[in-house]
Amino acid sequence: MLEKKVAVGINEETENRPALLVQKASNFDSKIHLECGNKKVNAKSIMGMMALGLCEGDIITITAEGADENEAVKELEAYLTGAK
Repeated sequence: MLEKKVAVGINEETENRPALLVQKASNFDSKIHLECGNKKVNAKSIMGMMALGLCEGDIITITAEGADENEAVKELEAYLTGAK
């Protein structure tokens, strides 16, 4: 299992952000969760991602477990920090 804390660097102007994040997470076989405050959601769930309601500057923890966990965390970190 791999965990990484990141600061969200994408702003609210990205209207499709939850859907794009779910798409990116769904490309991996690993189980992936995002945690912010007291909320923890499956990164492959659109309803979960919408409920998380990430905002620029939030500190979140990306957790991945599986054969491609390193790649999954790396790609989601890049997307969430705005490095794409």
